[in-house]
Amino acid sequence: MNRTTTCFTSVDPDLYAKAFQLLDPTPEPDVSPAPAAPTAAPAVLAAALPVHRPGPVEKTLTDALAFLDTHGWAKHRLIHPEGARCSIGALRAAAGARNAAYRDAGNLLLDEARCQHGKQWDAIPTWNDSHTGPQVRGVWEAAIQRAHHLNI
Repeated sequence: MNRTTTCFTSVDPDLYAKAFQLLDPTPEPDVSPAPAAPTAAPAVLAAALPVHRPGPVEKTLTDALAFLDTHGWAKHRLIHPEGARCSIGALRAAAGARNAAYRDAGNLLLDEARCQHGKQWDAIPTWNDSHTGPQVRGVWEAAIQRAHHLNI
């Protein structure tokens, strides 16, 4: 192994000051104002920030998944005696009625289930009962993301 020795030449500490003086022999005095006290952001900027407002389908899916997280997920029954529900039961609880958001959220959930688990599923209950909790949750999360991206 060869060692390389290096020798550094000492540098005049005022070298840069002398160089800048040659480039600009009459520098203007620094008259920058003192820093101002921090102020609140203008109301216009605060109002201009985009805020995501979930559409009715995204809200229904999100609320239904939150219901499952809170009360539990069930198979083979709409409502378990202890309060857990299957996917369709959670959708019904979140929507409050069989309205357009309920229908569209169910269609999106079933479509996502078919994308992830095959085209053979003709209804949410049969798909729900044939899969594990993590598989079902993955479909719910993907459906929520689709609703978000579709802004529905």
